[in-house]
Amino acid sequence: MTKPETIFIASGNPHKIEELRQVLQPMGIELKSTQDFPDAEEVEEDQPDLEGNAMKKARFWFQKTGLPSLADDTGLEVDALDGAPGVYSARYAGDQATYEDNVNKLLSELQGKENRTARFRTVVAFVTHNEEHLFEGACEGKITTEKRGEKGFGYDPVFLPEEYQKTFAELSSDEKNRISHRGRAVQKFLEFIG
Repeated sequence: MTKPETIFIASGNPHKIEELRQVLQPMGIELKSTQDFPDAEEVEEDQPDLEGNAMKKARFWFQKTGLPSLADDTGLEVDALDGAPGVYSARYAGDQATYEDNVNKLLSELQGKENRTARFRTVVAFVTHNEEHLFEGACEGKITTEKRGEKGFGYDPVFLPEEYQKTFAELSSDEKNRISHRGRAVQKFLEFIG
C-alpha cells in the first residue's frame, strides 16, 4: 500500500499520542488525533475483546475524518487473575478510576499470590478507504509487589518485562518503545505501510 501522508490516531491520551508520534515522525507521517476534533463524541469500548474495540474505534474515526485511521486497545492480562483485567484494564477499579486506583486494585488482588506472570497485549486496527488490518503486539513479564519508577503511565510502575530488572516506569521511553506491546504492534504496522 502507499504510505499515507497523514494518519489519524483514535486517542486523546497524550502519553499514547506522544509514544506513537515518536515512532511515526521519522517516516514523515503527520499525526492527527482526537485532540484535533474536540467536539467529537467518545467511542464506547463495549466489544468483548481488544480486537473488537480497536476495530470499532478505527472504523468510527475513518468515517468521521476520511483519514486512514489507527486505533488500538490494550489490556494487561494477569495469569493468577484468569486474564483480568484484560479488556477492562482502563476501568478496572471503576469507570472513573485513575491509573493509581487501577494499580492499587491490582496489587491488592495479587496480595499473597505466588504466580505474578502477566503480559501486556495491544491490538492495533488500521482502516482506510478499502482496507482493514489488525496488528498485535505482546510483552511478557510479571507484576511487582510494589510500584517502582516515575515514567510511563497506567500499570507501568508494577510491570516488570521479561529479562529486565526495571519496570516499564523505570525505563526510558526509547527502551520501553523498543520492547513494549504497543511498540511491537506499531512496528508490525510500520513494516506493513513501509
